[in-house]
Amino acid sequence: MFSLSFLSQALRAVHLGNMFSLIKLRRVFTVHQVPKAFHEDSIISGYRHPRSSATDCVLSLFQLTNETLNVWTHFLPTWYFLWKLMTVLLMEDALYDAFTWPLLVFLFSCCVYPLASSCAHTFSTMSTCARHICYFFDYGALSLYSLGSAISYSAYVFPDAWVNSTFHAYYIPVAVLNTILSTSLSCYSRFSERQSPRLSKVLRILAFAYPYLFDNIPLFYRLFLCVGEGCTDNEANSIHVHHTLFAFLTGFLFATHLPERLAPGRFDYIGHSHQLFHVCAIIGTHFQMKAIESDMVLRQSQLLVTAPPITFNNTVGSSLVCVCISLGIICLYSLPLLYGSSETHPASAKGKKCKH
Repeated sequence: MFSLSFLSQALRAVHLGNMFSLIKLRRVFTVHQVPKAFHEDSIISGYRHPRSSATDCVLSLFQLTNETLNVWTHFLPTWYFLWKLMTVLLMEDALYDAFTWPLLVFLFSCCVYPLASSCAHTFSTMSTCARHICYFFDYGALSLYSLGSAISYSAYVFPDAWVNSTFHAYYIPVAVLNTILSTSLSCYSRFSERQSPRLSKVLRILAFAYPYLFDNIPLFYRLFLCVGEGCTDNEANSIHVHHTLFAFLTGFLFATHLPERLAPGRFDYIGHSHQLFHVCAIIGTHFQMKAIESDMVLRQSQLLVTAPPITFNNTVGSSLVCVCISLGIICLYSLPLLYGSSETHPASAKGKKCKH
């Protein structure tokens, strides 16, 4: 019986081995083996092949590369925010209650930006052209998230002293313009990357920092400057502070490339700045959502009387306009890459030295 049991276990092990052998994961490369377009600051190893197939890209999510955690740290939270969105949608009369529309727009943008980011990190190694286009969509989704924040802030977060002010009247139109400029500038920054990587980085930071700072003017005033009557001091303020701290930490990590800049090669797979940036961004968005929901509940009776009416045009309509314009901008930047000459893809030839 012992010999039969041992033989059964051995056959089972061989069977499992054959199953796993069907999944052939691609090898990873060092920074010197991939084209410059795929280089990440202070990341030395763990690069995927720059001509990976879509299947290779998906399979790479189940092996450790320098992009694996970048994908999962945004893909998994997408489902959390989708659950929150569905929870609100399934509330009685949510679609017919205009007061909930800004929250729905914000939650939708919270689903879109981590999903676009995880897709960009997954498929960005199919080619140089695919890498640029993937990140164009990533940038467009971040711009939409900025607009979603502005729409919800206009409806629920503005301090009492600024409700119905001139700034409040022009706040969403300016936020729409900022969204379009952000998408345009961030996409353009990828074209300037070869000629001036430092300028490209500055442009990209500016493309997202400026809309964030503008969106948060009413919140910063409410939290840090407003004194006395009209300052809207409630339980949501402490949650807004938590969101603000994580937002600045997110920006700091994105701009500085710490900790990998201090020890190149030590944080290639786990712990580099982009992973930490993703985690802080998601935690910050969670606190932002909680603060918005808190303001929405605590101030509803007051805002329904004093605030400007919430309409389709200043919520869903504004978002749809920005989505259409951003998609148009992405197409304008993508067409030269898709139909340009081989000079548009200088890294393609170099990628041949990476062998599977």
